[in-house]
Amino acid sequence: MLSPIAFIIPAPNEEAALAPMLDGFRAALDAAACADADIVVVDNGSRDATPAVARTHGARVVSEPRRGYGQACLAGIAALSSDTETVVFLDADGNDDPEDLLRLLAPIREGKADLPLGSRTAAAKSSGAFTPQQAFGNWLATGLMSLFFGAHYTDLGPFRVIRREALDRLQMQDTNFGWTIEMQIKAHRNGLRVQEIPVNYRRRIAGESKISGNFVGTIRAGWKILWIIAKHGLLSGRSN
Repeated sequence: MLSPIAFIIPAPNEEAALAPMLDGFRAALDAAACADADIVVVDNGSRDATPAVARTHGARVVSEPRRGYGQACLAGIAALSSDTETVVFLDADGNDDPEDLLRLLAPIREGKADLPLGSRTAAAKSSGAFTPQQAFGNWLATGLMSLFFGAHYTDLGPFRVIRREALDRLQMQDTNFGWTIEMQIKAHRNGLRVQEIPVNYRRRIAGESKISGNFVGTIRAGWKILWIIAKHGLLSGRSN
């Protein structure tokens, strides 16, 4: 039996995707002997039925009206119970494959990693699921992290698992697009045992991505990622 585990799922206007996504992960949780996991859907200012759908499909809903991916993740963390030992982050859109859950949890269960990261670039991707702008953004961000910090990653994917103690040590702060890259830079600097695991990446179940699905979102995310790299580089030089 895995130690107490919680899922944090930011969900801005995801009523169409949320039900099949949650149902799929429920089945995966049964296979992972985690049927009692705390599934936290963070309603990030939705104007649709996202909260109702989440509750109907067995999730606990936390409201965070301030928009932003990082803001939603921070709200989810604040709502965790004190006995939570393992935290899983994933998106609500159905891109992440429930069949990958066991492989991401395994390094935690075996005591081999503090932060298993799902790497979409190393595995098969459904046609059209991984956009050219995502591929370019990953290439640029991971290259800059390697250059400036000596941190070698292949992806900034959202599907990730982390020990609660390690998460607390990172003192996460970003409120929007810089969340994933902030975590990875800080994980490297804090000496966390990071393991990248190849994962599948599917087309979202419904709707359009808030980041890669439109030009403005892509530009904003790109600038924020570059800012996070520059910020952490200026704070302590070329380092580590």
